[in-house]
Amino acid sequence: MFISFPRFSAVCSLSLQFADQVFNVCTLTQKSNLKRLNSCRRKSTKMAAMAYKLAINSNLNTNGLLSPPPNKLQSHLLPSNKKICGRRILASPPLSLIRSKKSWHGSLRLSNLSQSSASNSFDVVIVGAGIIGLTIARHLLLASDLSVALVDAAVPCSGATGAGQGYIWKAHKSPGTEKWELMMRSHQLWESLAKSIQLQGMDPVEVLGWKKTGSLLVSKTTDESSILKRRVEELSQEGLRAEFLSSNDLLSEEPELVLDKEGGAAFFPDDYQLDAHRTVAFIEKGNRHFAVEGRYAEFYHEPAIGLVRHGNSCEVGAIQTSKNTLHSKKAVVIAAGCWTGSLMHDLIKQPDIELNLPIKPRKGHLLVIENFKSFKLNHGIMEAGYTKHQSATLKATASDSGPVYNAQDLSVSMTATMDASGNLVLGSSRQLVGFNTEVDESVINHIWKRVGEFIPALRHESLEDLRQSREVRVGLRPYIPDGKPVIGLVPGFSNVFLAAGHEGEGLSLALGTAEMIADMVLGNPSIVDAAPFALLGRCFH
Repeated sequence: MFISFPRFSAVCSLSLQFADQVFNVCTLTQKSNLKRLNSCRRKSTKMAAMAYKLAINSNLNTNGLLSPPPNKLQSHLLPSNKKICGRRILASPPLSLIRSKKSWHGSLRLSNLSQSSASNSFDVVIVGAGIIGLTIARHLLLASDLSVALVDAAVPCSGATGAGQGYIWKAHKSPGTEKWELMMRSHQLWESLAKSIQLQGMDPVEVLGWKKTGSLLVSKTTDESSILKRRVEELSQEGLRAEFLSSNDLLSEEPELVLDKEGGAAFFPDDYQLDAHRTVAFIEKGNRHFAVEGRYAEFYHEPAIGLVRHGNSCEVGAIQTSKNTLHSKKAVVIAAGCWTGSLMHDLIKQPDIELNLPIKPRKGHLLVIENFKSFKLNHGIMEAGYTKHQSATLKATASDSGPVYNAQDLSVSMTATMDASGNLVLGSSRQLVGFNTEVDESVINHIWKRVGEFIPALRHESLEDLRQSREVRVGLRPYIPDGKPVIGLVPGFSNVFLAAGHEGEGLSLALGTAEMIADMVLGNPSIVDAAPFALLGRCFH
């Protein structure tokens, strides 16, 4: 039976006005549950009685979990297709805490401590406030009583997270690969989070930009179509809904997508997409709820500049930022995206540790046409050769202010979708050009032309005429050569963890990654095998 322990004693002491601020789930046997509930009932206030009534009277659902109660003490639970006896299952804080219009600016400090060295002491310090760092903070806050500090040189959504297209897809993953289980677990957690929001009476589309659009992987040639047919068969055998649609079939499913008879698409109706900015805002506000308990603080616009060791030990005791020394009592997590490699080199500075963290920035452009009315797309769309299509046509002369390209510098493949706000989102490019984040108009033009090869209606639109209603997103994906993120303990340290290298899959894999890191920090067994993502043998020798 599942009920809100071990923080139940905190529930007993809180007043009713904070009832909906109490959120956590853990597992206990029914016998011990009743014993502790009866003890609290004898000692506690009206709040404890309310919690007692919830625990005793709530019906168990088909998974043996308590169904979410329609009252202030929200105990929203996430279903799982794995055996999770004794494990904590997380959803989201009550949305009454999250939907405040209040703006937050600058760094958030612990509210009940003076500005002294004590106020800068936390159980866990996380460097990096992209979707990976934010969700790790969220999971630790919900799964434990630990305090968390979140550090970033800028603010959330200023890196790869804010420039993402928001696809939460299974379509382009292969069963049996090392990322498959992590992807499946992460998607399960995303779906459960959206469901928990819905159970709280809110619309996941409004809160997360969450849409079940389904996905179309599109082929233009006979060979590509054959590959997609095999993928459909492979994923169908894994229990996923999938079918291959001919070019004629696509006319009814996605009328604006026009292909020759050799073409077609693999259709996966259960894929989703979300809006990164809405999702980050939701998670960030949920994390900030824990600031009132003295368990959460943000240190934005504070680059991390050093690790502070406990003497000659392998334990890191603090992160030095440009403004503060943030003491860590339990763990340090580095989740700084494409900056993780250079940051670790700068932070470690230890001759006894040989570091080779091959994470590089891979620049990407997305073109967003706001409030697009000319036509609508029903699904998320991506061409089958997304990672292979190379541009050999884009060149720049020596007199141009922009960079010079050759065939290996730029990869452009068609992606297209409509987001929750009715914007047309088109992509996508990939370039290994360092940390440059300037908009390149020649790349935008190339994206426009490439998408027009699949969606001919765009050929009747002038990109120049749409300049006033367009937004260009440029982000740096954390690219790693073997295609697997690095998630785990840093060799040579007892309490420093890395979570980076997700490239274009940060949003998709975020919740699974967060759960994995939190389990490592808390000493819990991992639901997904973490061995394929370990640093030893890949980044340290």
